[in-house]
Amino acid sequence: MAFVSSVGRLLFASVFLLSAWQEFNEFGSDGGPAAKFLRPKLDVFSSHLLTHTGVHLPKQLEIKHLVAAAIVLKGVGGLLFIFGSSFGAVLLLLHQAIATPILYDFYNYDAEKKEFNQLFLKFTQNLALFGALLFFISMKISMLKKQLRKRAPKAKTT
Repeated sequence: MAFVSSVGRLLFASVFLLSAWQEFNEFGSDGGPAAKFLRPKLDVFSSHLLTHTGVHLPKQLEIKHLVAAAIVLKGVGGLLFIFGSSFGAVLLLLHQAIATPILYDFYNYDAEKKEFNQLFLKFTQNLALFGALLFFISMKISMLKKQLRKRAPKAKTT
């Protein structure tokens, strides 16, 4: 069972690790293609955020720093996740929670458009990854609680 669990974590984390590796190799001085792809999406997201909540994103926000942060979250989170760390899962959750609504903005397209279907599919796939990470964390917590109950000495009644 431990072997199957380890292989499953390795396969799951490979999605994040390979993505982080590719973005790292293409990073360059300007953040690479990921930064060019992210800029217009972040602009639209920030305008939506301002319109609906009144929250301003900082203007001096450097896209290459966001891409670097995503690389770190995916890389470190993926490596820790392979070894069964809940903290690694939390890092990956953080990445998913921030990146998914920005990158896969299906809500900006009409339902009849081809882009809507593509972005909605990717969005739902990322939601599935998010759910799997939540499941992993909840299982780790329940296993920890179970172990603590086993270790606690039972009170003797006389």
